[in-house]
Amino acid sequence: MTTSFGSATSTVIPNDPKIRMQSFTGLKSLHSIALARNHRVFTLPFSAPSVIRAVSTPVKPETSTTEPKRSKVEIFKEQSNFIRYPLNEEILTDTPNINEAATQLIKFHGSYQQYNRDERGTRSYSFMLRTKNPGGKVPNQLYLTMDDLADQFGIGTLRLTTRQTFQLHGVLKKNLKTVMSTIIKNMGSTLGACGDLNRNVLAPAAPLMTKECLFAQETADNIAALLTPQSGFYYDVWVDGERFMTSEPPEVVKARNDNSHKTNFPDSPEPIYGAQFLPRKFKIAVTVPTDNSVDILTNDIGVVVVSDDNGEPQGFNIYVGGGMGRTHRMEATFPRLGEPLGYVPKEDILYAIKAIVATQRDHGRRDDPLGGLKSLKLLLSRMKYLISSWGIEKFKTVVEQYYGKKFEPFRELPEWEFKSYLGWHEQGDGALFCGLHVDNGRVGGKMKKTLREVIEKYNLNVRITPNQNIILCDIRSAWRRPITTVLAQAGLLHPKFVDPLNLTAMACPAFPLCPLAITEAERGIPDILKRVRSVFEKVGLKYNDSVVIRITGCPNGCARPYMAELGLVGDGPNSYQIWLGGTPNQTQLARSFMDKVKVQDLENVFEPLFYYWKQKRQPKESFGDFTARIGFEKLKELEDKWEGVVQTPPARYNLKLFADKETYEAMDELAKLQNKSAHQLAIEVIRNFVASQQNGKSERVI
Repeated sequence: MTTSFGSATSTVIPNDPKIRMQSFTGLKSLHSIALARNHRVFTLPFSAPSVIRAVSTPVKPETSTTEPKRSKVEIFKEQSNFIRYPLNEEILTDTPNINEAATQLIKFHGSYQQYNRDERGTRSYSFMLRTKNPGGKVPNQLYLTMDDLADQFGIGTLRLTTRQTFQLHGVLKKNLKTVMSTIIKNMGSTLGACGDLNRNVLAPAAPLMTKECLFAQETADNIAALLTPQSGFYYDVWVDGERFMTSEPPEVVKARNDNSHKTNFPDSPEPIYGAQFLPRKFKIAVTVPTDNSVDILTNDIGVVVVSDDNGEPQGFNIYVGGGMGRTHRMEATFPRLGEPLGYVPKEDILYAIKAIVATQRDHGRRDDPLGGLKSLKLLLSRMKYLISSWGIEKFKTVVEQYYGKKFEPFRELPEWEFKSYLGWHEQGDGALFCGLHVDNGRVGGKMKKTLREVIEKYNLNVRITPNQNIILCDIRSAWRRPITTVLAQAGLLHPKFVDPLNLTAMACPAFPLCPLAITEAERGIPDILKRVRSVFEKVGLKYNDSVVIRITGCPNGCARPYMAELGLVGDGPNSYQIWLGGTPNQTQLARSFMDKVKVQDLENVFEPLFYYWKQKRQPKESFGDFTARIGFEKLKELEDKWEGVVQTPPARYNLKLFADKETYEAMDELAKLQNKSAHQLAIEVIRNFVASQQNGKSERVI
């Protein structure tokens, strides 16, 4: 029997009687859905009358004359028998594609239907599969399996994603079950990698053996397990119901089953998600203080380990409300940084996470005022919009009802840093790890072949980073030299030999397979980075003067361009919206600077920006901080007045200015105070002295 959400009773929150919460007492069959529609849901004083937030079918508020239209996706979920039907039938047909409902449901299984947009005429359908790897951990067996599947059933490449997973492109429908079952049987999973539920949980990828790092990874694993679907639909569809489940820690099972604060659907196959799952995708990251390799503020929930003076983990700071997705020229949509919610003791983290998820589940938008799949439901259903409309204090009040406790004050944290973990490092257990830069996360050709040989020969485990790179783990010291030599021959170089612009750059796949792409990203970024390097050289910037550049083919923000110092967001064919003002440690949101810049005209924007950064920056000021300090109005004024780089004629003489080291060091210290080099200041002093003598003056020039 197909089931839906059960009856609801309203519980008034004492802190604010204008907010009403739903508590659920069971599941109902489809024939009683009409009765559920007659239940009142809470009303929100800050929202328009037509905005409904509920888990069950949205109901008609007293102030509205018409019932808001439900999202198609919500209807598909309700009628799917917990994400089974009609996908289980569609994958067995002879057609190369699946129908609309199955296309939405297969996302929950970790796959998207795509077609090659470079081809004209009949659509050439295929499927992208995305794995689930909490903290980016990939066992040796799974890596080798994914490598094989890419050659046998994909397009011959593997894609490392910004959420520490693999993407396998080009799988035909007739091979889906074979590929899925092979992943499942080789220590892998794609369950929940896409769809309206918790996605892959991020954590620092470095296999460091510190107490904090191990605890962060363990916490990421536990959160992922807590929020993994329980109804078995994934295994029913792909391995005929055979379960390949690892044992779960008892604290995860206990937290999932606990319903002391009305967070669960009693007796449901999905105790946390229910039949409707979440209103939209949900993203969580866990990290340790200072380590912002996970872009902590861009997640729905950001969890930070807090330790005592001895390095012993005591609890967690929690951020909420981050998210990147937006839509061009729709001001109701926007990227947003997470903000502090509070602190919880370490034994409470799973209960706090569950309370936040339940709040979004029950109050996030599920209505569809525009109609169709491309609707405001898809645009405004993320938790960041709920928090933006409620405010953090009201959101905290509701979460605390599900949590059953008050959040403690947020603990002070040190400044964040971006950590790439590239190059060779000690793990802390006698072994080494090696972080390798992979341009845009695309593993193919000679690089793919060499990586496989090394990983297979030395039986190495692997981790994927949130910056689309790969880490080889558990390397013995004696293996370092032969591994370094083999990798270098395949172009996998030590980071000091890679252009600094490439080291921090990211791009989404975009064309030809992503159905949302407006313009190029992955295929376009190599040329754009070379052009940026040429502009650097033209305006006199040094090789190590780097800028964080991220490019996406649409505004959904998969490569997190709104955190970049320079973000390029596709807004038309061969056209980008330019975003400026992010920081190298990913703690400041960029802002839209310019629209509709054609790809061939990028230098016209870049040259004045980089030139004035070089000329007017403060000591050690990053490009993002510079653009934020100067302000967009002034930057646009400089752009409008730009007439090109003033070329300084080459010096006719090469004079040795400093006869001894002490004089040079003294001049260098003075020069730093003026943001100049010792040579520049020395020339300036000499010129001033000569000028004063020519004028018959005897002035002090220093």
